[in-house]
Amino acid sequence: MLRDIIGHSKDENAPTKEELQRQKRRYTTKGWKLHCLWADGSTSWEALKDLKESNPLEVAKYAETNKLLDEPAFTWWAKHVLKRSRRIIQKVKTRYWQRTHKYGIRLPKSVAEALELDKENGNNLWHEAIQKELKNVKIAFKFLEEGDKAPVGYKQIPCHIIFDVKMDFTRKARFVAGGHKTDPPASITYSSVVSRDSARIAFLLAALNDLDILAADIGNAYINADVREKVFFIAGDEFGHWHKGKVVIIVKALYGLKSSGAAWRAHLAEVLHDMGYQSSLADPDVWFRTEVKDNGTKYYAKSLEAIPTERWIWPTDTVSWSNHQKVATSRR
Repeated sequence: MLRDIIGHSKDENAPTKEELQRQKRRYTTKGWKLHCLWADGSTSWEALKDLKESNPLEVAKYAETNKLLDEPAFTWWAKHVLKRSRRIIQKVKTRYWQRTHKYGIRLPKSVAEALELDKENGNNLWHEAIQKELKNVKIAFKFLEEGDKAPVGYKQIPCHIIFDVKMDFTRKARFVAGGHKTDPPASITYSSVVSRDSARIAFLLAALNDLDILAADIGNAYINADVREKVFFIAGDEFGHWHKGKVVIIVKALYGLKSSGAAWRAHLAEVLHDMGYQSSLADPDVWFRTEVKDNGTKYYAKSLEAIPTERWIWPTDTVSWSNHQKVATSRR
């Protein structure tokens, strides 16, 4: 599994921009290699033609960050990959802004509209949802004193609240950062999850051996990790008159930032490693460690790092299948 692209090189076989101008259509990645950092910590140089097939979006983003999009080896395909990715994101955003109601309940698009709806309905359901979200994410913020400016090197981004309604009609508010306003990070922001095959195999083994699977939800998972980007925003109406207008430094991996998913994945992996787990070679998001029961039976305690993440254990000898075990699971 690819963790990052840390460098690139080309030899004399790589076509030049002058050759591209003379031969308008030259679809080749010949002569280019990329220096890859893999999930197990090892590095290697791989041909661009291979990575283009296996990790097209990661390679295209690397090319964009390092200003390689005009190179003949990238210009004929990388721009199209990025354009297609952005088109999908734009469609998702458009669908959110066009949706006005859910389960017959009107969805506000701003804090002011949410509070106005509470007045019209004679309740404070949206206000409570906003306050609950701000209470959960407050550890991600560092408020500067009134009149203080952001440190040098920090970029201002917009932040807003997305509103939703759950199936039980509970109002939901999610505070997100406008990460689309930041420059592309130098490192890959892709965050892998466990494969469906691994999850199905786990459930199959648990069912065959009559083992219980317990799951848990990590609330506001991303903000458990430190932020990788230097960004700040100006506090709005949702923070009340005490903080409105102040400069707020984002210190945790807030939802919406480009690197938050990767930061959380790395943080969770570090925690699992400190607990004695090791990543599987077959699927890096399946973690396991050897444990021993009181009766001496050996088994593997396993953890799936995904959405959802299940964790299960089973003994390694076939004599002890009747000794059912329960273990807590984690989910992000």
